[in-house]
Amino acid sequence: MGADRRGGRMMRESNGKLPLPSSAPGQKVPGSLSHAQPAAPRHWWIVSPLVRFLVLLLPVLGLAVLVSLLPRLIDSGEETEPAPVIVPTVLGPAEAALEEEIAALAAGFDGEAGLAVQDVATGRILHAQGDALYPQQSVSKFWVALAALNEADEGRFDLSETVTLRREDLTLFHQPIREIVRTQGRFDTDYGDLFDRALTRSDNTANDRILRRIGGPETVQEFIDDADLAGIRFGTDERTKQSGIAGLRWNQAYSMGRGFYDARDSLPDAVRRDRFEAYLADPVDGASPIAMAHALGQLARGELLSSVSTELLLSTLEQTRSGPRRLKGGVPPGWTIAHKTGTGQEYGGEQSGYNDIGIVTSPAGHEYAVVAMIRRTGAPVPARMEMMQELVRAVVRYDEAAYPPPAGAKPVSGVVTTEP
Repeated sequence: MGADRRGGRMMRESNGKLPLPSSAPGQKVPGSLSHAQPAAPRHWWIVSPLVRFLVLLLPVLGLAVLVSLLPRLIDSGEETEPAPVIVPTVLGPAEAALEEEIAALAAGFDGEAGLAVQDVATGRILHAQGDALYPQQSVSKFWVALAALNEADEGRFDLSETVTLRREDLTLFHQPIREIVRTQGRFDTDYGDLFDRALTRSDNTANDRILRRIGGPETVQEFIDDADLAGIRFGTDERTKQSGIAGLRWNQAYSMGRGFYDARDSLPDAVRRDRFEAYLADPVDGASPIAMAHALGQLARGELLSSVSTELLLSTLEQTRSGPRRLKGGVPPGWTIAHKTGTGQEYGGEQSGYNDIGIVTSPAGHEYAVVAMIRRTGAPVPARMEMMQELVRAVVRYDEAAYPPPAGAKPVSGVVTTEP
């Protein structure tokens, strides 16, 4: 941020008075006084009525200015805060190397990618294009989980509560619960089961049912705001969000079969394009990678939830089944990752929102918040996953440089697991 500084110029004006004409001794000049008759002194205040008026006005103006400034000159008893001192950030060698790798990954990717990494121990966040808002898509389930556990911590919600899901609860896209409801007519379970399904299997119906139970989108956004997590919009439920992106108004019939796809395909291209571009330009569920990394770091440090709820959330995220070849594909043996993926709709050969966020932990216990968010891309899926894996590998190299392993220990940065 910077401040504009503007200068000014002082302008001076002549008073417009002409010099008196001169004459030889004993000679009269038209309009002048005769030397035989002594002239009255021509003082400036006699010659210029305008100047005389200004001289009389100046004390009045001065008094007015003094009166207006007097309240400010009186000591209010409050100390004035000194202006903040901005200290340039100085990166160590390991941080500088990681920052360069992050920048290179974002610049070399075929699409709009925002990347961010926080060393949880230091709190410092390194990023590339990480201050803009990117579509979260199913990453927003992370916020529903946080808000639900916060409600549990406050005694307003219990994961052991039983719940029944029916056809009217079904949503769209990925919802494995739908098959249970379709074949059995209903699904009796508890919110703990829905919590697990929403995070580990990214089940939209499970997520939206929890969301409705805890009070809706307002409750989630209130949690985000109360935690001072700037740069994050939760958005809304899956049915409303996905319908809006497509240019549709939700109809419960869309929850079964290909209802949603058929309705979307029947829309004019102009409508689809307009809604798709509008979503990307101003995502209702937008979040900045920097804000996401900050929140993940707070979670890892136990600053958002009780210790019991923090452990439950992290252990559940470690069981995530979606996106095994995104960030998780770059995690070496001995390391762990607790993560949440998000994948948006496609239009015109481009994907809106292709994400993975998580907490990566080294064998020594060093934790890193790692965020990879893609606003839009037409790159092949393997290229997207490879970029995310490389981000994790860069973090591993940073860890080895910043926290050197004991003598004789074997570095692990070159060993990468790839799950099917």
